[in-house]
Amino acid sequence: MKMDKGQRLVMIGDSITDCERKFPYGEGLFQGVGKGYVSLVDTLLQTAYPELNLRVTNMGIGGNTVRDMKERWQTDVLDLKPDWLSIMIGINDVWRQFDQPAIPESHVLLEEYEHTLVELAEQALPGLKGLVIMTPFYIEPNSEDGMRRRMDDFGRAAHRVAERVGALFVDTQAVFEPMFGYVHPTAIASDRVHPSLTGHMLIARAFLQAIGFDWKRMSGEV
Repeated sequence: MKMDKGQRLVMIGDSITDCERKFPYGEGLFQGVGKGYVSLVDTLLQTAYPELNLRVTNMGIGGNTVRDMKERWQTDVLDLKPDWLSIMIGINDVWRQFDQPAIPESHVLLEEYEHTLVELAEQALPGLKGLVIMTPFYIEPNSEDGMRRRMDDFGRAAHRVAERVGALFVDTQAVFEPMFGYVHPTAIASDRVHPSLTGHMLIARAFLQAIGFDWKRMSGEV
């Protein structure tokens, strides 16, 4: 496992990350980390690696785009001095282009998204032991669907950023693909964006695999 004793993991993003987390800092008692994939990551890390005393902080805010995230980057990331940082952003950047087509000022286009993500990652890197960049996603099996196609473009941009800055990369879109052979996408997310707990577990598992989580520890094997 790539994380070491006493390290802090900050996970930032939009509503998929937020999931009713505590404010101003998403951590602590009574599901302070929220009820989504961040909570599952935290639970599995604490269960499998109690000796590491890891600290997980959820800094997601519902509705955020990468533009919004930039405005709070200093207070919500840099000032927290994380050892590890995960970023999953871009869903609203794309979604607003489709559900608010007549309000162009709410749209974050691909070039701004990629440029801003690089800028933010490079600001955080000097203080980090590890960075994980996760793609935005749209839970739609038809890759020719307009919103899915645009989301894939943003996912490829996230991949380019991860390669450029040397971050670990999680193709979040890909984790849903195996499910489509068995269930309709609305069984995972009624709006194809906000996942059920099953969807959140798929995201959490992909993140943990990226940081080298040893699943044998869940069965008591060390």
